[in-house]
Amino acid sequence: MLAELAVTDLGVIDELALLFGSGMTALTGETGAGKTMVVGAIGLLTGDRADVSVVRPGASEATVEGRFVLADSEVVLTRVVPRSGRSRAYRNGRLVTVAQLAEEAATLVDLHAQHAHVGLLTTASQRQALDRFAGVDLGDLEAARAAVRTAEKTLEALGGDEPARAREAEFLRFQLDEIARAGLTDPAEDDRLATEELLLGDIEALRHAAAAADAALGTDGGARDLIAQALGALAERPSFADPVGRLRAVEVELADVTQELRGGLGGAEADPARLAIVQARRRDLTDLRRRYTGNTRAPLAELFGVRDELQHRLDDLEAHAERAEAADAARTAAAEAVHRAAAVVGDRRREHAPHLAAAVEARLVELALPRAEVTVHLGPADPGDDVAFLLALNPGLPALSLAKAASGGELARTMLALRLVVGAPVPTLVFDEVDAGVGGTAARAVGRSLAALAEHKQVVVVTHLPQVAAFADAQVALVKRDDGTTTVVRAETLGAEARVRELARMLSGLPESDTGHDHAEELLATAASERGR
Repeated sequence: MLAELAVTDLGVIDELALLFGSGMTALTGETGAGKTMVVGAIGLLTGDRADVSVVRPGASEATVEGRFVLADSEVVLTRVVPRSGRSRAYRNGRLVTVAQLAEEAATLVDLHAQHAHVGLLTTASQRQALDRFAGVDLGDLEAARAAVRTAEKTLEALGGDEPARAREAEFLRFQLDEIARAGLTDPAEDDRLATEELLLGDIEALRHAAAAADAALGTDGGARDLIAQALGALAERPSFADPVGRLRAVEVELADVTQELRGGLGGAEADPARLAIVQARRRDLTDLRRRYTGNTRAPLAELFGVRDELQHRLDDLEAHAERAEAADAARTAAAEAVHRAAAVVGDRRREHAPHLAAAVEARLVELALPRAEVTVHLGPADPGDDVAFLLALNPGLPALSLAKAASGGELARTMLALRLVVGAPVPTLVFDEVDAGVGGTAARAVGRSLAALAEHKQVVVVTHLPQVAAFADAQVALVKRDDGTTTVVRAETLGAEARVRELARMLSGLPESDTGHDHAEELLATAASERGR
């Protein structure tokens, strides 16, 4: 609910803070005291257009803050209107757009006032009101519509026309055939070919190097002979047992090295033809990497991944017809489900539309609009989403949309009647001019209706009628004071005695009149009795 409203430099209001409780609060005061300006302040929080003319003379900007208490949290909405430039909006101190502010406020407060946003004037809100009254279950319809959207997205994702898919499939087959002709089987093939190319390209140099090393180690006078001579000199000398052992080990190692040098190249011979084959194969693999990975040095394994991706896409294209047929069948089935569910919803809406109209008419009789005729019109096509509430205030007048058929006060009373019948999806409702043009018994009926609504919602009403104010749980009086140079507005939540004086003023213009006090007390007692208190 709206717990607190703070207004600074807005119209005649220099600084005003209002605290609200649950139930019904009546805002009263002399004409021009700023009551409607308070409603305008709430309107700014709901996203109403900000006119710089509302900024108090001499001030640079006007500010409105509303603190709303929810079940387990609270939110503060703020609107700032500068004398020049665009207005600003905040949620809990963080800057938001006016549209975001309005979206948030739409879940918190419903404002019924002339020249202000009225939620029930939109087609969507009127449709929701009918559905709420009729107990319409939209679950099956929304699920079927969602299934249609899913099937359509699947078809869209398959995308492209048939010739385009055929051309793409043909190109994919060409690419896969090219990779297949390369005969890729081993991701390490290029590494092996590189080693072989190095060997074949340098075979003669390798042979000469091996022969030279063998000659230095194993021919007469070579390293092995010199080791043997050294052993012959030392072998019979026990003192050199350790060097002799080490030399014998070296002799064995040299024998192994010599053997390896002689046999290491095996039967390898210079083979220019094989070298050409290896080099050509490596060029082919490099070219494949360049065209399919964009990197000539990419690991050969990446080509295997590319091949798999191309095959997957080709499989998709070749299975396109089958999947498209399935998606189209799903769309057809979902569309049929939409048709069935829409018929059910449409039937229920049409069945209850006249009952809703009759219930609202009955409420309007109580609210001093006894000759009003209400029609709840639905479009001919199921599910009847095009809902319109039409109103004729007197017999013989054409039924028009609510915005065109009613003045500010009549519209506010019509909104009150609708809210009494269908309830409200927000915790706080604000009414201005709801009592315009009524009095006496009708005024009491308006007050009684507002009080009934306040049993379940927070209701704030601006009223000039004591019969309405008497039904409120709390009454706030706005007083304008003028010291000759400055006009200020003050708000006072009235206690029991002060409330009697204010009601007496509203009744007779004589707040201190004993007779007025008696009438005021009678009004309060009667209202309390009618509310069962």
